[in-house]
Amino acid sequence: MSTSSAGRWAVITGASSGIGAATARHLAAAGFHVVLGARRLERLTALAEEIGGTALPLDVTDPDSVAAFVEQVPECHVLINNAGGAKGLAKIAEADEDDWRWMWETNVLGTLRVTKALLPKLVASGDGHVVTVTSVAATEVYDNGAGYTAAKHAQGALHRTLRGELLGEPVRFTEIAPGAVETEFSEVRFGGDKDRAAAVYRGITPLVADDIADIIAFVVTRPSHVNLDFIAVKPRDQHSATRMHRRTE
Repeated sequence: MSTSSAGRWAVITGASSGIGAATARHLAAAGFHVVLGARRLERLTALAEEIGGTALPLDVTDPDSVAAFVEQVPECHVLINNAGGAKGLAKIAEADEDDWRWMWETNVLGTLRVTKALLPKLVASGDGHVVTVTSVAATEVYDNGAGYTAAKHAQGALHRTLRGELLGEPVRFTEIAPGAVETEFSEVRFGGDKDRAAAVYRGITPLVADDIADIIAFVVTRPSHVNLDFIAVKPRDQHSATRMHRRTE
């Protein structure tokens, strides 16, 4: 049994591509009015026209941008914290502080800013739901990935803390931790190097954005008393962040 989504507003950050864009399509199909936020407004506008949603510029690393965005959202029943990403794959001894700063600003402080700003509207809705897309990196560590895993651990801790702090309020909290999903993620991490990004998924059948979006749509349409706290989802070919079964041709 699923709950009716008619008349409910869903806000998605990082909605211009990948998981965010796929989630926007799934939630619109489920009956939500979707507010799409991202920096690439041209992409957002085209997607909003496609699904009958609302496109608004949003840079989660900029407090003024977040404030202006939230001011234009009249109500919020569901928030999908999807904006995030990784930069670089360096050992701690060779860490680039700018890369670390970007990852913390985007994944951690970005999630904090948007969630904090929208919590009053989520509570006021009488049936709010916050979904934060973290990663298997929120529970694992791996060599050369400390900047990203540290940020994702912090993002997950932020989200899980809210689950306790808002206990008793009409808001649910779900963390979704994907493994290998073939989106623009690896291209961003490797500075646009498409060959290096493609190698991440070589020999496996990775998840795609629609796989995660389908799970998000399921989660937010459960009855109000049902809270799916944490969902880790990986391809069948993936055991952990560093262990995969790769087929050779």
